[in-house]
Amino acid sequence: MNITYQYAKSIDNDKVMKLYKDAGWFAYTKDAALLQQAIQQSFEVISAWDGDKLVGLIRAVGDGLTILYIQDILVLKDYQNQGIATQLMEQMLDNYKNVRQKVLLTEEAPDVRHFYEKNGFMSCDQGSAVAFARLKG
Repeated sequence: MNITYQYAKSIDNDKVMKLYKDAGWFAYTKDAALLQQAIQQSFEVISAWDGDKLVGLIRAVGDGLTILYIQDILVLKDYQNQGIATQLMEQMLDNYKNVRQKVLLTEEAPDVRHFYEKNGFMSCDQGSAVAFARLKG
């Protein structure tokens, strides 16, 4: 398996939908056009490919100067635990190493916490920062 990485926002919608459905992110897949627009309007998108198969994606929003918000990072279940998510995260963070605030919001799970902590993130409940979110119902 030879995974390649691409910097592009134009990704076939069927491939994007398959990736998000595989991750169980059904709130995103309810409106394929909206998801495609969200990807197009993201600040940065890096995708992982096994040949012509989309196997992973990370996207960020923000200005790339003072804040970078990791919006999505996902890898097909059959490709997890092979370093693809780590590579996606490392590429994103390396590209914006001078940005002071790198932020993400995710659901709590032991494997999720471990992944982000090993990539240099600290949970706001463990540091001096506080996080607030207002989610649409």
